Amino acid sequence: MRATRLTLRDLFAEALAGLVQRPGRSVLTMLGTVLGVGAFVAVLGLTSTATGQIGKSFSLLQDTTVTVDDLGGASTGDGTGTGRARMDFPPDTDARLARLNGVADGGVWWTVPLRNPVISPRADVTVEPGNGSGGGDLALFAASPGALRAMQPTLATGRLYNDFHQRRGEHVCLLGSSAARLLGITRVDNRPAVFVNGTAYTVVGLLSDVQRLPQTLLGMVIPSSTALNTYGAPADSPAQAVIRTRPGAARLIARQAATALRPDRPELLKAVPPPDPHALRDQVSTDLSGLFLVLAAICLVVGAVGIANTTLVAVLERTGEIGLRRALGARPRHITAQFLTESTALGALGGLIGTSVGVAVVVATALARHWTAVLEPYAVLPAPLIGALVGFAAGLYPALRAARIEPLDALRR
Repeated sequence: MRATRLTLRDLFAEALAGLVQRPGRSVLTMLGTVLGVGAFVAVLGLTSTATGQIGKSFSLLQDTTVTVDDLGGASTGDGTGTGRARMDFPPDTDARLARLNGVADGGVWWTVPLRNPVISPRADVTVEPGNGSGGGDLALFAASPGALRAMQPTLATGRLYNDFHQRRGEHVCLLGSSAARLLGITRVDNRPAVFVNGTAYTVVGLLSDVQRLPQTLLGMVIPSSTALNTYGAPADSPAQAVIRTRPGAARLIARQAATALRPDRPELLKAVPPPDPHALRDQVSTDLSGLFLVLAAICLVVGAVGIANTTLVAVLERTGEIGLRRALGARPRHITAQFLTESTALGALGGLIGTSVGVAVVVATALARHWTAVLEPYAVLPAPLIGALVGFAAGLYPALRAARIEPLDALRR
């Protein structure tokens, strides 16, 4: 008796016939792979796109910002035990920073050590804040002209105070957008005044936004020389210098700033450079990729379980067909190959559709967010193969089970 043979052409024809004869079940079986592979491609594409956007945003601002902390400037930080407030930044901090090659703007700022200041548009400080007459919850900040410029403020109206006001210790101020709204001040051409515990300050400008030190939008900013003369050195929190550098100069400036400001005792100051943008971007990319890959793997497992379950049900439904094939001479390996081919074909087709869906999701999201879509080849090209492997693995057990069905048992059912 001649042994039966199943050529590749016959195998594919049988598998295709099995899929086409039950289109509804084939589509539902394939849906798991579509979702799994689609999620795989989408999450990797969105991760690459979002990481690129994060890196771009980071490099725009953070990579040009250096801060210098006063390590001994708090109220008891002078080591003398007197508790006297002091500041270790020199009076000419702005000029010293400006002499460093690579500094665009820089200066010193701090929160004025004035507990519970009553900031009011009227001189009557006895009026309680919160009743429409004042800004008891507003903060008072001191900043040198260099620090103001380093903040990169956007003026709603008016202008910034300058070195002239700084040298003379003028009682002028800037109001943040929230403070101006609370105090009811919308224009400065009539030279409005704001009173801090009864001391008048002429409002020269209103800030609508700042790139650095956003907390100043919630309060009032006065020249640092005026703050020192009127309220003394920082007490509750030390002063800090903020420096806006030219692109690529931040790390160099961070190494030079303390010595340039205090050549006699540079250890009193600590410059903090921006974190390495490449390391940060890589870390963000790694974290997001790891998280989303886990989610994609879960989707693939769910899809594989769906294929395995549906294929197993198909084996039970087609027991009579399997018995007939075995009775006509089909060997167990032929039955195994047929069911494996069907499940692998479903997985590959689901992988192709899932890849298309994932790419569409990435492109649509990027367009909606005005981002640049980034799709790495390693995330897109192997996706259909991953679907085929998932289908093959999911169909392995049902195919082996189908191969063990004896013809006589199958025909008796």
